[in-house]
Amino acid sequence: MPAMLICDVLWVLFWALWVVWALWMKKAERRESVSTHLLHTLLAAAGFLLMFSDVGGPWPWLHIRVLPRELWIESLGLAITLAGFAFSIWARIHLGRNWSSSVTAKVDHELIRTGPYRWLRHPIYTGLLLAMLGTAMVRAQVCGLLALALVYAAWKIKSRVEEHMMTITFGAEYSAYASGTGAMFPRVR
Repeated sequence: MPAMLICDVLWVLFWALWVVWALWMKKAERRESVSTHLLHTLLAAAGFLLMFSDVGGPWPWLHIRVLPRELWIESLGLAITLAGFAFSIWARIHLGRNWSSSVTAKVDHELIRTGPYRWLRHPIYTGLLLAMLGTAMVRAQVCGLLALALVYAAWKIKSRVEEHMMTITFGAEYSAYASGTGAMFPRVR
């Protein structure tokens, strides 16, 4: 089976799991604005469209290869994709019913500091960026790199909105937590 097809299947299975898990979340108390939600959602959707569709049409340069088609590169890309999914799933398990696809403060929201949240405030994004990087390696084209950049930009915006929401929700407790952890990448001390 071609490596990109394997990536496609892994992403579909991952999103199916995410949707099923979404059925058991706490009710939201506060939500992000419609404008910020649209901004990061559209950026992420554009990134996923670039990664998983054949949008070259009038822009054939999107399909220029940036990595050679080598078995070891595709295998490494698949391994990184799987590692990213595993990390995101681990984070989602620790976040539990506090998770939401949009930025919200939940009823009885808890500040989670276990599992990957010991080191990162947004480990789900970290894992998904890792999975996107692995998939971009398998895709090995300019469009994969642009997709990764768009998704990173989307989640950077979304993480800042989340930071603001969590600061409002938890105050000094969140500020202290944030000062000791990295956002999407571990803090180097």
